[in-house]
Amino acid sequence: MKLDILAIGAHPDDVEMSCGATLAKEISFGKKVGILDLTRGELGTRGSAEIRDKEAQDAAKILGVSMRHNLEFADGFFENNLVTQLEVVKIIRKYRPEIVLCNAIDDRHIDHGKGSKLVSDACFLSGLRKIETYHEGNNQGAWRPKHVYHYIQWNELTPDFVVDVTGFMEKKLEAVFAYKSQFYDEESNEPETPISSKNTMDSLSYRNQNLGRLIGTEYAEGFTVERPVAVNTLEDLI
Repeated sequence: MKLDILAIGAHPDDVEMSCGATLAKEISFGKKVGILDLTRGELGTRGSAEIRDKEAQDAAKILGVSMRHNLEFADGFFENNLVTQLEVVKIIRKYRPEIVLCNAIDDRHIDHGKGSKLVSDACFLSGLRKIETYHEGNNQGAWRPKHVYHYIQWNELTPDFVVDVTGFMEKKLEAVFAYKSQFYDEESNEPETPISSKNTMDSLSYRNQNLGRLIGTEYAEGFTVERPVAVNTLEDLI
């Protein structure tokens, strides 16, 4: 299966919280979209890795993605090194996405910045023909995604571009709240965490509303880039 877009997150729910509406919109256009989780989020204060596994699959069904895979790196302790880079390269070469979306370049959680750099490096290395990787006994050919974009997470980063996601916020929120163990629940007896607060739950809407306000739409999601975004004509900018 070849993907148009591969969204990668350090933890299950990173993708849904940060670019879920963008993915839902692209899927509505017929694009093939996949999600790759680097860890199972096993160090999360609430719930468990097994619960997160089930929630991740539920969220994937809600969004309608074509595949979801977890590399099971060590939550909190994975490194950007030869071993982890090659595992990500294998996935990129297997699904050959045109676009890769990945973690914020700078964020509160240490895994987000690490995951961002790991994926960016793997996207480059995946295009080097002399690096050999194998899937089901067959040597995988080199493949480098055309674009690598970083979604915005906890920190208020200034986006390099935004995507109008009006009409897709409901789908995003449904996917996010499939992670029932992680988010606001007034009846839960689990310890409170930064993302389990009602403020965080509400921020999923109001932060996207504010980006939408800035471009004259109802909702938008923001991304940063590693190189300038090119357009053919000025009319491509809306």
